[in-house]
Amino acid sequence: MSEISAAALPYRDGRVISLIGGAHFSSHFFHLVLPPLFPILRTEFGVGYVELGFIMSVFFTTSGFGQVAAGFVVDRFGPHRVLCIGIALLGLSMVIAGLAPSYWFFLPVAVIAGLGNSVFHPADYSILTARVTPSRMARAYSVHNIGGSLGWAAAPVVVLALSGAFGWRTALIIIGLAGLVFAALILSERNYLHVQNSHAAPTSAGAPAIALLSRPILICFAYFAMVALAMSGVQSFLPTLLPKVQYVSLTLAALATTLYLVGSAVGALGGGILADKTPNHDRIIAVGLFFAGFMLLAIGYLPLPVPLVFLFVILAGFAVGSTSPSRDMMVRAATPPGSTGKVFGFVYSGLDLGSTLAPLVIGGILDHGEPSSAFAFVAVALLGAVAVAFGIKTQVRKS
Repeated sequence: MSEISAAALPYRDGRVISLIGGAHFSSHFFHLVLPPLFPILRTEFGVGYVELGFIMSVFFTTSGFGQVAAGFVVDRFGPHRVLCIGIALLGLSMVIAGLAPSYWFFLPVAVIAGLGNSVFHPADYSILTARVTPSRMARAYSVHNIGGSLGWAAAPVVVLALSGAFGWRTALIIIGLAGLVFAALILSERNYLHVQNSHAAPTSAGAPAIALLSRPILICFAYFAMVALAMSGVQSFLPTLLPKVQYVSLTLAALATTLYLVGSAVGALGGGILADKTPNHDRIIAVGLFFAGFMLLAIGYLPLPVPLVFLFVILAGFAVGSTSPSRDMMVRAATPPGSTGKVFGFVYSGLDLGSTLAPLVIGGILDHGEPSSAFAFVAVALLGAVAVAFGIKTQVRKS
């Protein structure tokens, strides 16, 4: 990293953090481009929701496996160029989807998009770790997570608005072209986002890949899988579950899901400030996830007036969001020098694993007519994540 004056550091940090937050926004935005169009695509191509859901399964499976490989590519060739390629692949995939003549074209589209999505966590965290002042690191991680949450919240609104105005095909092409333009913008920011290839560092040269899979790193992977198992289920099924357990309308249930995501984004901002001021990241995680579990159990099992349902949903989102910067700081503490891309790529693939399994489990619970049990399942998964978080802290102290 080139020398920079102390007075210029806040601007440099702010520029890097905002650019990477924007990149993460684009990643999560593309996650939810196709799902709002499923009812239209079902009629257009004469397929069922199982086939349409399979598109997303292919996407997350490709992303999960690709994320591990992407970590090595990031550490070998540098994160900036890899990040630009990832954004461009996501944009290209939507342009192709807008031109698709049949359902089957969406499967290779999902593979292309999954490969594009796989680069974000190893590339983003490598850039933030290398380019942001350590005293602002947790806040940088919190903005990164906020960007992702806002991307999820924005996608359905933008996709449906464009589809209503121009048709679904034109909507996908417009979104895809916007992704390509954004990739070019990120490419032009080399002065702020370039990181020296970590393979040049003697601390990491020649280190066998298996050496990175230490006990702390494997426990981090388990933590991410447990959290995703719980929270991707909430995010995906809250609109379906709330009308069954609290008897609210589908419209109000959809609004509650948006409020959950907004609460998560606000929580991540507060959690970043807190995580920069204390080393007790495991305690922040424990308090946040315990509280979120309690709120979700109340929603699942207690008859509540609609205002309280909304309040509890917002508080659950805030509590979960507040833990994300501490989670990333714990992974950073467990990461060997020069291996940020590899480690974050591996542990974040746990999110893809949890996101793949959660719909199967909660879908099965719903098929058996026990919607309240879905909230109990989420609470148990959060409790397991708390136990794993304390395990990470213990292992890091030993290493």
